[in-house]
Amino acid sequence: MLSSKPSRKGKNKRIWIGSVIAAIGLLVILIYTLCCLQRRKKVIVKENSRSKDEKELLDLVISDKSITIDEIPNDGKKGHDVSVFSYESIMAATNNFSLESKLGEGGFGPVYRGKLLTGQNIAVKRLSRNSGQGINEFKNELILISKLQHTNLVKLLGCCIFGEERMLIYEYMPNKSLNYFLFDSNRSKLLDWKIRFSIIEGIAQELIYLHKYSRLKVIHRDLKASNILLDESMNPKISDFGMARIFKRNELEANTNRIVGTYGYMSPEYAMEGVFSIKSDVYSFGVLMLEILSGRRNNSFYNADHALNLVGYAWDLWQEGKGLELVDLTIRDLCVEYQVLRYIHVSLLCVEDDVVDRPTMSDMLSMLTNESAQLPLPKKPAFSIGKKAIGANTPNNELELHTMNGLSISDMDAR
Repeated sequence: MLSSKPSRKGKNKRIWIGSVIAAIGLLVILIYTLCCLQRRKKVIVKENSRSKDEKELLDLVISDKSITIDEIPNDGKKGHDVSVFSYESIMAATNNFSLESKLGEGGFGPVYRGKLLTGQNIAVKRLSRNSGQGINEFKNELILISKLQHTNLVKLLGCCIFGEERMLIYEYMPNKSLNYFLFDSNRSKLLDWKIRFSIIEGIAQELIYLHKYSRLKVIHRDLKASNILLDESMNPKISDFGMARIFKRNELEANTNRIVGTYGYMSPEYAMEGVFSIKSDVYSFGVLMLEILSGRRNNSFYNADHALNLVGYAWDLWQEGKGLELVDLTIRDLCVEYQVLRYIHVSLLCVEDDVVDRPTMSDMLSMLTNESAQLPLPKKPAFSIGKKAIGANTPNNELELHTMNGLSISDMDAR
């Protein structure tokens, strides 16, 4: 008769091996569970941190509480119909940010055309990760445009905040920007004298509102043709408030070491010394008005020796009594001569080298509309040769110019 010991021994061995495998399995499951918990803990910490930033931004739109920007409190009122859009809805509206939906790109980042499920057309400004304009500029524009409402101010519909994504959603402007029409030989023909006059007046009215009548006294600091959007009736709307600054009512000027804006539109005191005020916007407006009248870019004048900008060119023609030669050929024969000459005269007053000599926007508009009023003679303005600003108060130092993404948005540090 065979012994049962070997089979019992084999059975015990199988039980032992099974126990070891089970123990290893439990250990693996335990380690995996601990890793998952640890990963989830990190995600939760990250999400909490991210949600804190998102909540702070969302509160700027939906909160009833008063907020403060640069120590200037507003009146605690909500923005006008500003909504928070879901990331999914913006993805769907822009066809996943397709190339076909892209309208262009600025210092803030790319801009896309979209269409909501309601059928409303929108423009989506998406903060680029490579943008020199960051979260502060995003919050600045979100707060300012949601709190300021004017006929000639582009309407902000809302924002979208998802993870690292920061987007601003605007009403769609079917005629794009003034830049799109003004500097194109064919499209500029659509801008007759009446339309150009209306555009100049509309921009002036908006700046008067920002400087004088809005709840927040605002200096735009980046007024230029590409930041003037046009609606279906060619009415101008000022956009891009990422660089704007708020002043106290009794504050006349401020100083900064971080000079931002577009070279050629900057007033000499801002470009060279970092000093800005409402008169800085007046200077930019003067340059813009000369561009609207001439149909030429500020930096498009060259000769064999050096590059003159539009301000210097306009001054030379004015001194020679040839002001009409500045006017765009497409409107030269159709405009009223004395009106155009008056507009050029006022433009040159706006780009005066000395801040005190420049009119306020209110005075400037009065000069344009009250044709019986006597105008002071303009003095030689500060104008550019190459990259140096030349004028009565210009120091001998230079500026470093840093252009982002090949665009005209600049970030300069005064030395």
